[in-house]
Amino acid sequence: MRRGTAEKPCVLLFFFFLAISSHVFAARSSKKAISSKKPCKRMVLYYQETMFKGNNVGNATAATIANTNGTGLGPFKFGKTVVFDDPITAENQYHSAPVARAQGFYFYDMKTTYNAWFAYSLVFNSTKYKGTLNIMGADMMDEATRDLSVVGGTGDFFMTRGIVTFRTDEVEGVDYFRVEMDIKLYECY
Repeated sequence: MRRGTAEKPCVLLFFFFLAISSHVFAARSSKKAISSKKPCKRMVLYYQETMFKGNNVGNATAATIANTNGTGLGPFKFGKTVVFDDPITAENQYHSAPVARAQGFYFYDMKTTYNAWFAYSLVFNSTKYKGTLNIMGADMMDEATRDLSVVGGTGDFFMTRGIVTFRTDEVEGVDYFRVEMDIKLYECY
């Protein structure tokens, strides 16, 4: 084989990949930038949870399914897992009418502080909204506010992305808590 004939296909292949990759990067950079200052939709809702304690089946909205003695492995409930179907309200009152349901689970995943990892769907079925918002992330409970990710949705929230900022609104021992959810959506379709 003569010198130079093998290099031509390699050089052409290099320029082909260079052209394709520059086109892909240009397409990605031309997408609308997500602004953390101006969401396309914002809602403040209240997540209200009543833990099952053996005698409150009618009122309970959550139950421990792993490490049921409630203590976990150590002082920070490590390993405790909870499944829930909690009412979501527009007001921070316990008897407010639900506007959605939070359905999912969380588990305590740190041995050194209170931290729970959440994965759930907000299920809307009202005259205002229909569909779901899918939320997941770490809830560092010792912090005043914590951010979780909105990773998708259906219906009115199809393919949406955003941030949910948790702020603990009320705690009544281990039986009940309420969290304010400041939902900021940045990709709305």
